[in-house]
Amino acid sequence: MKIIKKEFKYFVLFLLIVAGSLNAAAQTDTLQHKAQGRKNSLEQQKKPYVILISADGFRWDYAQKYKATHLLELGSKGVQAESMIPSFPSLTFPNHYTIVTGLYPSHHGLVNNSFLDEKSNERYSMGAKAKVKDGKWYGGTPLWVLAEQQNMMTASMFWVGSEAEIKGTRPSYYYDYNEKIPVAQRINTVKEWLMLPEEQRPHLITFYLSEPDHAGHSFGPESDDASKAVKEVDSIIYELTKAVATTKLPVNYVFVSDHGMTAVDRENPIPTPKSIDSARYIIASSGTMMDIHAKNKADINTLYQKLKSEEKDYTTYLKSEMPEHFHYSSKDDKMNRIGDILLIPTWPKVFSSRKPGAGYHGFDPSVVKDMHATFLAWGPTFKKGLKIPSFENVNVYPLVADILGLNYDEAAIDGKRKVLENIR
Repeated sequence: MKIIKKEFKYFVLFLLIVAGSLNAAAQTDTLQHKAQGRKNSLEQQKKPYVILISADGFRWDYAQKYKATHLLELGSKGVQAESMIPSFPSLTFPNHYTIVTGLYPSHHGLVNNSFLDEKSNERYSMGAKAKVKDGKWYGGTPLWVLAEQQNMMTASMFWVGSEAEIKGTRPSYYYDYNEKIPVAQRINTVKEWLMLPEEQRPHLITFYLSEPDHAGHSFGPESDDASKAVKEVDSIIYELTKAVATTKLPVNYVFVSDHGMTAVDRENPIPTPKSIDSARYIIASSGTMMDIHAKNKADINTLYQKLKSEEKDYTTYLKSEMPEHFHYSSKDDKMNRIGDILLIPTWPKVFSSRKPGAGYHGFDPSVVKDMHATFLAWGPTFKKGLKIPSFENVNVYPLVADILGLNYDEAAIDGKRKVLENIR
């Protein structure tokens, strides 16, 4: 009897371990998702290949500043921009989605990392997995959707929007975002994708890295940790290019970042103005921009006048009066997701109820150059040893679409083909 009880106890323990493992797997999906029944058309099989890489928070000067030797060498053999100018606000989700849609955030709908949709009265947040995977939040036509619509297969090793069904489509191969997959495995997966039979092989691959953003936020852009993170990214790109080279395919690389990083005043954050009554107003986001929605639109002007009269270390705007260069006013707000009143802190100040982190982004890139991102491109399609001036990130979309020979309506996007047509 004792033996039976002991065996039963171990059996129950085994079941608990299995259940825990299954639950953990469900919470962090590390499996590759594959669409069934798709293949490249014969026409698309003849097209070039593009790997679009993003290193989150890789500031425009990081490669030189921290001696990213591999990236500097690769860029010198191709195209290097002085910088790439992010769209406002210079935040992660808005800009990653801008790069793959050619639309400003106010036009594609991801107006912030977190925001309120007034029509549905729902909030979107980059940390809310169910919202991130729901296609209703995403406007525009991402590059992978454009390609799949034209019978060209695509793959994504992470990118904002790639987990959602947008216009009824996801990439042929993709992963839900997680940090559980080792970098070596991610690189090997890219190689495996490029070694598939031609009719199954993706011609567009997105590849996202979360550093050096984390290091910049935690320790600041001037820190040893930021330097180390840049060098780690540099090594990853080197290993990726080595692995891809073994396929002997004519692969083009576009290396970008979503924004830069800047040090802020950690000792004197701006508190939330006391005149914002939470019973009458909703603060949808804060930090480098406070986004305020009035529950009753008749209350907008009252708060605006009050904030305008007491503003210190920030500028108060009505949505209808936002400066033109932000592309973030009432006339731009296609999905009615921008707040009625916007408070823009004066760099290096940020809104915070506690001591802020060491590094921030989100500021106006026309004022704070630290917000500028990186752009490098190399491969058989690109000119060699070319340096170009700074340009806006909405122009990456027509560049990649043209390399892949995809048809698109230029009038439907904000990016312009002519901006980067001479780098090929």
